[in-house]
Amino acid sequence: MGEMTQNKEGWKGKILSGLFWRFLEQISYQGIQLIFSLFLLRILDTEEVGAVSVISIFITIANTFIQSGFSQALMQKKEIKEEDYSSVFYLTLALSGGIYLLFYGISPFVAEFYHLPVLESLLRQMSILLFPGAVISIQMAYAGRALQFRPIFLASFFSSLFSGVLAVFLAYRGFGSFAMAYQQISYYFFTMLILFLCLPWRPKLLFRLSSLSALFHFGWKILFSGLLDQIWQNIYGLVIGKRYKVEELALYNRGEMFPKLLSSTLSTMISGVMFPAFSKMQEEKDTLQEMARKTIRFSAFLLFPILFGLMAVAKPFIILLLTKKWIGMLPYLRFLSVTYLFLPLHMCNLQLMNSQGRSDLFLKLEIIKKILGIIILLLTFPFGIFVMLFGKNVGEVLCLYLNSKPNEKLIQYGFFSQLKDCLASFIASFLMGGTIYLSQGQLEKRGMTELWQLIALIPLGAICYILFSLLLNRKDIKTLMELNPLKRKGM
Repeated sequence: MGEMTQNKEGWKGKILSGLFWRFLEQISYQGIQLIFSLFLLRILDTEEVGAVSVISIFITIANTFIQSGFSQALMQKKEIKEEDYSSVFYLTLALSGGIYLLFYGISPFVAEFYHLPVLESLLRQMSILLFPGAVISIQMAYAGRALQFRPIFLASFFSSLFSGVLAVFLAYRGFGSFAMAYQQISYYFFTMLILFLCLPWRPKLLFRLSSLSALFHFGWKILFSGLLDQIWQNIYGLVIGKRYKVEELALYNRGEMFPKLLSSTLSTMISGVMFPAFSKMQEEKDTLQEMARKTIRFSAFLLFPILFGLMAVAKPFIILLLTKKWIGMLPYLRFLSVTYLFLPLHMCNLQLMNSQGRSDLFLKLEIIKKILGIIILLLTFPFGIFVMLFGKNVGEVLCLYLNSKPNEKLIQYGFFSQLKDCLASFIASFLMGGTIYLSQGQLEKRGMTELWQLIALIPLGAICYILFSLLLNRKDIKTLMELNPLKRKGM
């Protein structure tokens, strides 16, 4: 009994350490990327940004096809051998080569389809990053199994810094769209090299079809699900880029950038640590439920006020950081902030499901959700972009219900229980956002500059949220205080 308690305490320590390094990695990566993105957006025009946005859709879908299934299988499998890592290594490199040749061949047709000649060269050059991306997925799986997130932090930090400096330099030298393309390519290559220096894993001359077969049995469902999800995540961009202009796609993508950055940073940080932890404790249903509840409450408590605050100060925020030429992204930013509000809840539900080895449920859910999403898209498509985005938000709520349904049976923690756990944070954040929005309008009428509006409104928002939380949400404040590392060490 004492040994079991000691093991649990050991895992709690590893989880907290993992959360710390994952938090540093995501904050540093996203922070550095954001800073350099702001420089690039001020230099480049909307057409140049839109061209890279189109190609990024193809690259993202291809990366998902190459990476997602086997990397998740490597992390979920209870016992792993060296031949498993090496076999996946050679397979993913071969897949990268095949997709690279495919993209090289279809690049002229992509350029013609979007009536933008630069897309041909962009697609051919950006496809190179598929090769280091395949290697990184295995390195991440190796580090994730051991909860070794410090090397990931180092790789992410230095690669982001170098690639960002390179991109800004190239943009000032007139490289246009290719400045952003080379930023992504250099980031992937440097991340791969740094992880090779920091992690002990090296590919061996081992290749076993039996290893791939065992991993594929679990991974193909995750792969197909991830592929469906990425196609779905990018289908709005593809539709907007084709039906309207690439400039409109640039506004959509940049409007998505900030809420997606904030939400995915938190989601990636938590899910990257919690998936191995959930997998280790898959037999302990009560512990899983407790961990899931704390994860969801903690995510909502942190993310909801940030996104509601962002919606409230969106106008001065955009003008100050990106200049008035990007003010067209304002309605996109507000709509998409709502879209990403519940991303951490989606991630937690899916990770719980995968940790139980229920990739069959995962796949079924993805198919059902995509059919539902396509129906909503077809119904809203004729009425314009913002009706489409409203439909997308309705779809997100329905998908959250579907994602949580299996966990209602697995650990007795379903949709309405999760919403109840988030309700106090939602109300406090909504009240804070409304207060800040009304205040921003008054400050703008008085002629206050965008900088001074933000200087006044951000601290006001923090104070309002704390006060509303003290009235409505003391339980989550207490939980947050319990995570204080100084308190845990008795300092």
